[in-house]
Amino acid sequence: MSHIISGIQQVGIGVANVQEGFKWYNKNFGMDVPVFEEAAEAKLMLPYTGGKPHSRHAILAINLRGGGGFEIWQYTSRTPQAPEFKPQLGDLGLFCAKIKTDNIGAAYDQLKLSGTKLLSEILPSPTDKKHFFVEDPFGNLFEVIEDDAWFSNKGPSIGGPVGMIVGVSNIERSMKFYSEILGYDKILFKGEDSFADLSVLPGGAVSCKRAILTHSEARKGPFSKLFGNSYIELVEGKNYTPKKIFENRYWGDLGFIHLCFDIKDMNSLKHSCEKNGHPFTVDGGAGFEMGEAAGHFTYIEDPDGALIEFVETKKIPIMKKWGWYLDLTKRAPEKRLPDWMLKALGFNRKKV
Repeated sequence: MSHIISGIQQVGIGVANVQEGFKWYNKNFGMDVPVFEEAAEAKLMLPYTGGKPHSRHAILAINLRGGGGFEIWQYTSRTPQAPEFKPQLGDLGLFCAKIKTDNIGAAYDQLKLSGTKLLSEILPSPTDKKHFFVEDPFGNLFEVIEDDAWFSNKGPSIGGPVGMIVGVSNIERSMKFYSEILGYDKILFKGEDSFADLSVLPGGAVSCKRAILTHSEARKGPFSKLFGNSYIELVEGKNYTPKKIFENRYWGDLGFIHLCFDIKDMNSLKHSCEKNGHPFTVDGGAGFEMGEAAGHFTYIEDPDGALIEFVETKKIPIMKKWGWYLDLTKRAPEKRLPDWMLKALGFNRKKV
């Protein structure tokens, strides 16, 4: 069997206080279902944590309307570091997360009412979808964009993450990487200009090459309906010398620390990554547990060093209160979980 990519499972976000982060994303982005919470030592990320393990506290939270989740992550053995500069459009790495909405006006009004820092009015995008940009209290950028693939039609107008704007040094090379390894083989837009809708972002007036990609085939796998569609937007600044957003910092420091994909058949994926010149840089092994969940995680780097995580989920808690845990190893890998089972995760909902 070849490997299956079910979609974007989560965006990792390094914060200074995990409970404050969870509270804000819960209230404003509807991330109110904690899949796991754990305080432990991160022993396996040594290539990205200065060669030694560090303690951390993490919460993986999802929005059951659809999209991926947030892995909200805080160092507890050291003070997490901010970048030494304000990242600008075109700087290398994970720059701005995309989250989806089915009602752009309602989403805008909701965030305005809550006091969220709005960076723009509602704008047209090159893909004919309306969008706007916000900044959270921790300095992270988000694009709220229209999308028509939803797991549930009940709940807030804002869903989970569906992609990322990534700064790259060579757009053609990066398009090849995201197509061959991650399946983003469909080009929705490609051009070079100073783009009005990006001008609201830090450094957004820069002339750049820009490509917006998605997958031509519908995703398969147990969580694919929940995750829905996803998009990668690549930006290469022109006449601009980019900096690496995570230069001289650790994975887990402040900001977007990784983009994570839920997968099936890690061995097949490993072969594909090696074949395409991007071998695993971290392999957590098949028996890794994190809080109430378990699975196999690995990491690769994109051509400019941005961290891509893969997780082959083995076990998740459906109803923690009653001790119901789903063993995914006993299910056909391409088969979607039934809606009622995923909706049962709502019994773990935690409002703040």
